[in-house]
Amino acid sequence: MVASIIKVKDLTKNYDETKAVRGISFTVKKGEVFSMVGPNGAGKTTTVEICEGIRKPTSGIIRLFGKEFSKRSKEIRERIGVLPQEYRSFERLTVKETLKYYSSFYKRKRNIDEIISLLDLEDKKDDLYMNLSGGLKQRVGVGMALVNDPELVFLDEPTTGLDPRARRGVWNAIMSLKEEGKTIFLTTHYMEEAEYLADRVAIVHKGRIVGQGSLRELISDHGGHYNVVMHGYDTSRIDILGEEASVDSEQNVSLPVNDPEEISQILSKVMQNGVKFESIEVRRANLEEVFMNLTGTTIEEGDAA
Repeated sequence: MVASIIKVKDLTKNYDETKAVRGISFTVKKGEVFSMVGPNGAGKTTTVEICEGIRKPTSGIIRLFGKEFSKRSKEIRERIGVLPQEYRSFERLTVKETLKYYSSFYKRKRNIDEIISLLDLEDKKDDLYMNLSGGLKQRVGVGMALVNDPELVFLDEPTTGLDPRARRGVWNAIMSLKEEGKTIFLTTHYMEEAEYLADRVAIVHKGRIVGQGSLRELISDHGGHYNVVMHGYDTSRIDILGEEASVDSEQNVSLPVNDPEEISQILSKVMQNGVKFESIEVRRANLEEVFMNLTGTTIEEGDAA
């Protein structure tokens, strides 16, 4: 049985009349990427900062490595690495100097050149932090969370504000950590980020976890149907596909199915009726659809709330 690195039970956090976290429970297993997904203000950062020991909970039980943080805080801090949501470093230090500086705060240390190589920063190690792009600064931030060779790494919204290319660079860095066997607690409001990186996902909405599990489990339980899209289909013959078939703005024919095995039945029906088409595409449900089904809103609407 895989050991749980984090165990949280019935966690709450109140700020005066505001209930930021409302009785959530979850576990993070050793060696996995666990992602907490939800819009801004959902309670993700509050939760992760409580797990890091930065904030105190109103109530609930939080255990890291089987121990309560409040009772073994110094020992636990030596075993975790943290990248806050909005971190800053010293503008006039180089990349290598930055990592050496943060390494000085810990008894346990990892070789700085190893971190630089792991995060693909060799060509930038002598560049000043102030001259780096946003994506490179975030990779340095990940490096700062690794200077003590932690067993558990917290990454709070590590790619917010980055362009797609820079975001992909940070994703590659996170995958490198996973390959090393690190346990990673990732918060994000980018659904595709969680889909790409996470082994398990907890979907957070208004301070509550409304769904959690692997991507496959969440889509199976809450994602709804697959969509079969046929390009170049003779739209005058759409009637043979049934009432649920529709035509989009590009004249592609789309048909929802609940099970991928239905696809062969659809193709047989089309061929038996002599209808030709150019190509077929199967689009599965994703986390965005899961979130909408669970909350009745999109994540962008949740951000605006």
